[in-house]
Amino acid sequence: MPRTHAAATTEVADGVFRLAHAYVNVYLVVDGREVLVVDTGLPAFWPLLGQALRSLGRTPADVAAVALTHAHFDHTGVAARLRRELGVAVWAHPEDFFLAAHPYRYAHENPRALYPLRHPRALPILAAIAGAGALRVPAIDDLRAYPTSGELPLPGAPRVLFTPGHTYGHCALHLPGRDTLISGDALVTLDPYTGLPGPQIVAGAATADSGQALASLDVLAATGAATVLPGHGEPWHDGVEAAVDRARARGAH
Repeated sequence: MPRTHAAATTEVADGVFRLAHAYVNVYLVVDGREVLVVDTGLPAFWPLLGQALRSLGRTPADVAAVALTHAHFDHTGVAARLRRELGVAVWAHPEDFFLAAHPYRYAHENPRALYPLRHPRALPILAAIAGAGALRVPAIDDLRAYPTSGELPLPGAPRVLFTPGHTYGHCALHLPGRDTLISGDALVTLDPYTGLPGPQIVAGAATADSGQALASLDVLAATGAATVLPGHGEPWHDGVEAAVDRARARGAH
C-alpha cells in the first residue's frame, strides 16, 4: 500500500513520492540521502515542499537538482527560488528555455477563454491553480540542458525522453530501475482545462501542437513502464500501453 506523508506526499512508486496541490503534481525521487525534484508546481508549493522533505527525513540540503518536464508556469513555480536559495541546477530541454524565461508567452492551439464556458467542471480546478499563485510565477533562466540521449547523473538515474507537442521542448523522465515513467503533461489523467479524468493529452488551450503530442505517445508507450506519473491527475498503475491507448482514442480536444 502507498504510504502517505505530511503535505499530501504519497509514495507512488519505489522511492518516488507525489506532492499534489491545486491539481498539480510534483515528484520527489529519493536515492539514498539525495532527492531529485521533478517539476516544481506553483508558488504555493514552497512551504509544502519543505514539509514534504521533512516528512521523508530529508532537508533542503539533500535536494540534488530540479528536472523540469516542461516550462509551463504551473510546473516552474518555485524553480527559480530553489536554484537561488539551494544553489541547485535546474534541468530542462533547450526548446523550453525561452518559455522558462517568459512564463506567460506559451504557444497554444485554441483560444483559452471559451474553455470554462464549454467545460464548467474545470472552473474549480482553474480557480485552485490561480489561488496557488499562477499569476505570479517568476521567470527562470540559466538552465542546464538535457542531454540528447542517455541517463542523467541525478538521483534515480532518469532517462530523458523527448516528447514534444504540449510544449516544443517537453520531455518525460523514465526510471527503468523503478519501472516508472514521469510523463509530465505529455499524458495526464486529469485535464485542467476540461475537468475530464482519464488518460489523455492536454486540451489545445495549453498545448502547442496536439498532432505532435499524439505522436509523442509512441515514445511513452515504448518504455513499457508499469506506472505512469502525470503532471495532473492520479497516478496510473495499469501500464503505459493501456494509458496511451486510451489517450489516442480520446484524441485532441
